[in-house]
Amino acid sequence: MSALALRAAETEQVAPRTATVIETPTARIARLNALYRQASPREIVAAAYAEFGEGLAIVSSFGAEAAVTLHVTASVSRDIPVIFLETGMHFAQTLDYRDELTAFLGLRELRNIRPDAGDLAAQDPKNGLWRSNTDACCAIRKTAPLERALTGVTAWITGRKRFHGGERLALAPFEWDGERYKVNPLANMGRAAVEDYFATHQLPRSPLVEMGYASIGCWPCTKPADGDDIRGGRWSGSGKTECGIHHRRPDWTSLTGSEL
Repeated sequence: MSALALRAAETEQVAPRTATVIETPTARIARLNALYRQASPREIVAAAYAEFGEGLAIVSSFGAEAAVTLHVTASVSRDIPVIFLETGMHFAQTLDYRDELTAFLGLRELRNIRPDAGDLAAQDPKNGLWRSNTDACCAIRKTAPLERALTGVTAWITGRKRFHGGERLALAPFEWDGERYKVNPLANMGRAAVEDYFATHQLPRSPLVEMGYASIGCWPCTKPADGDDIRGGRWSGSGKTECGIHHRRPDWTSLTGSEL
């Protein structure tokens, strides 16, 4: 080996390598929210698809406003998996609407997720747990099945909006819940904007909306809305406002009030 070649080889051996920078979830959320805090719903979903790729899914209840989130997502890719928690307690109209919207939007991967049969046999054999313990009912019919369904999922799209109130008032487009990223493309939308989107894109509505249901879950714990509280018909009179799949964990990362 010539002296020149030897020096080149030595230089190559000792040349410092650029260290791989690992972005923490907190830093990633801060970057994405800084870029897309005021972005349109489609821009947020497109950014999430570019960021997370095949690790992205959407969880939908096929409820009163679900068509907007599903339409936005399908406009980016109809191949993004749609997870539906088939609790065994849905209105028949919801199941029909699920099938109608799936066909209307051309969704290519609908995953119907059911509760574990063993859990139901052990904890709710007569399907009456909702009468005595709504939290436990939601846990075996929604929270636990979703946790299993999200295996392998890096980020999931929700249909939550700030105007829903409660814990959702400080909602950011991107969040980290301690285990996975959450994408909230409709966080900034108001009620009028949701209605305008339905009209502009001629989206079908759930038949339950015409019956006065503004927020739709399982039939035992859902009734028509009373007044302006859009979620007032959910677990009415119990003080419960969320089923559990969106409860904040200790290491939840979103935006502070001053950043919204």
